[in-house]
Amino acid sequence: MGKVISIANQKGGVGKTTTAINLAAGFAVLEHKTLIIDADPQANATSGVGFDARNIKTSIYECIIDDVDPRNILLNTSTPFLDLLPAHIDLVGAEVEMINMPNREKMMRKVIQRVRDDYEFVIIDCSPSLGLITINSLTASDSVIIPVQCEYFALEGLGKLLNTIKIVQTRLNPSLDIEGILLTMYDNRLNLSRQVAEEVKTHFQQMVFDTLINRNTKLGEAPSFGQTIMIHDINSSGAVNYLNLAREILQKNLMTRLSTTESPINN
Repeated sequence: MGKVISIANQKGGVGKTTTAINLAAGFAVLEHKTLIIDADPQANATSGVGFDARNIKTSIYECIIDDVDPRNILLNTSTPFLDLLPAHIDLVGAEVEMINMPNREKMMRKVIQRVRDDYEFVIIDCSPSLGLITINSLTASDSVIIPVQCEYFALEGLGKLLNTIKIVQTRLNPSLDIEGILLTMYDNRLNLSRQVAEEVKTHFQQMVFDTLINRNTKLGEAPSFGQTIMIHDINSSGAVNYLNLAREILQKNLMTRLSTTESPINN
């Protein structure tokens, strides 16, 4: 049974979708069969792995609202071991349609149960909100990764997200864990980046991943080509960072043991 990980932060511009698609690609490059679920109406994860959302006829929306079998609409990406359950702008209306549904917070879990046995990892790219779709994603997940950018106001809204996670743990999904807080857009040349990283590590200690995601031009370029960083430039620091993150998560979950020659490359 695959591990389900949501990538969530209601604050926009923190590298959430970048993390979702490139962490998933990192797992795939390491030959762990992985599924990306695009749970954001903006469909950036869908376009980020090479699909035009305007051409998507059936998406996660139909799976949730019309009980379409997700196995019938999975898309194979250009990366071996990596599949996509796409999104479409219609998803923006799903929350309104779900209001009167029984077990409305568990619709995503029902969808994922149909496919999770086929994958080692299922990565959910959540929308930048704490709405019903995000609650559904957290309820369906084993853990959550919280990207935090190394910039001013980095901790803004983080308390609200952690409170939402606590509510989900109490009422809907007691087994939900925080996989870790991920520092993104790190620039060692800037005092601010170093200060924010230090502040986050001081506050959250062991919850913070050792891996840092450096600010990297190639990471910003890749989505415009409809590519993950693993295809766009496997030798870039962004690719190294996300491969290191994948390895760190694998080690944390006792799914691999690296020899000294396979140790993650320093950030």
